Amino acid sequence: MGSDRPATRIRFIIADDHPTYREGLSRLISDEPDFECVGIAGEGEEAVQMARELHPDVAIVDINMPGMNGIKATQEIRAASPNTAVLVVSAFDYVAYILPSLRAGASGYMLKNSSLEEILGAIRLVHSGETVLDSAAVGSVLSNLKSDASSGKMATEELAGREFEVLTLAARGMSNKEIASELTVSERTVQTHLVNIFKKLSVSSRTQAVLYALRKGWLCLEDLQ
Repeated sequence: MGSDRPATRIRFIIADDHPTYREGLSRLISDEPDFECVGIAGEGEEAVQMARELHPDVAIVDINMPGMNGIKATQEIRAASPNTAVLVVSAFDYVAYILPSLRAGASGYMLKNSSLEEILGAIRLVHSGETVLDSAAVGSVLSNLKSDASSGKMATEELAGREFEVLTLAARGMSNKEIASELTVSERTVQTHLVNIFKKLSVSSRTQAVLYALRKGWLCLEDLQ
């Protein structure tokens, strides 16, 4: 009997830590005649192993996953299977996620609120060797560049060098005592730096400061590990 499936289909894997999303998206994409799902992963390490063993045409990767995040997974997938195009599909349009993803080797960055048609189109484009960015992601990047250009300086210049070091270590979950030991300063000095950081960023906690830095693109997920 004949089949309406094309002889050559786009073989893809999906890596996302939300079972409902990854399984639902996998089924929807697989309903298209030119696609074939060859693997579903819930963690970055698992996606890399699948890419190494299956060499899919496209890997659809989320950013926030336990263990290895999507940016590192993208880099590892490209190293393990150079012919696999990576499409990042994330809930966030932060420049801190978009640019590092592209630098890691991703061919595209789409948001999870994109329509199925948009995601299907993006998969086909990256498979054909094109680069694709969600319109909201493009807007975020352009807005960030425009902000830097209009200010005439990089955003991180709002913080002194040592303040940025303290913020980076705080983002990794280090206590004031641990930060003081790492930087060879007193705990009081660390506390002073944090107070100055909170004042400059108009925030009241470490968490708010870290989120601010992520949105601004000063920090990325790899800095938090």
